[in-house]
Amino acid sequence: MTIYSLPQNLRTIIFDIDSTLYTNAAYAHEQVDIQIRSFAKLRSISDSEARKMVHDYRHSWSVSHNGEKISLGNTLTAFGIPITQSIAWRNELLEPALFLNTDAKLYDELQILKNTYNLICVTNNPVLPARKTLEALGVTSLIDHVIGLDTCGVSKPHEKPFLLAAEKTGEDPKNCLSVGDRYDIDISLPLTLGMGGILVSGVEEVYGLHTLFEKNLQKV
Repeated sequence: MTIYSLPQNLRTIIFDIDSTLYTNAAYAHEQVDIQIRSFAKLRSISDSEARKMVHDYRHSWSVSHNGEKISLGNTLTAFGIPITQSIAWRNELLEPALFLNTDAKLYDELQILKNTYNLICVTNNPVLPARKTLEALGVTSLIDHVIGLDTCGVSKPHEKPFLLAAEKTGEDPKNCLSVGDRYDIDISLPLTLGMGGILVSGVEEVYGLHTLFEKNLQKV
């Protein structure tokens, strides 16, 4: 866990979902690869050719943008695949329940956090598979709002979904904290918006958030 900034008056926690609220390499890979396979089918090329195209573009983009990373949705737009198509593929094909199970420890952690903070999710997946993911984890009742790719029509990192998260919870961005597993996607932009940011390597580090916040409050 890397703590970049914690708001002095924390009121809203903005969670990424994938590889943040669960740790499952197989499902994380499938979410990406299922879209690449769909792209390959549409272009009548092999899966391996499509994977190479995506990999090469993302690498080139990163090199020309000081090492930053680009989302798969934004990558596919460079190949003429609109965000709407990416959304349709994910809504139709992603089935998180095939990979994920109920996480009692996550439920308990989020329940504790919900007693004090607004909890909201911002994801680069559409809302439907995102909600399916929360349902598979057994925590859907603890997250009031999910802002997805189809909510704003843009992928993180973009200010729209983060600012909408603050708006939906009725809080100033300076009172919001973004928690995610990718610095360039989940943390960097929120910091520029005046939010806090915590980078996690998986759900195991999410389990300890309430303890972290309690210790921080004791220091104030």
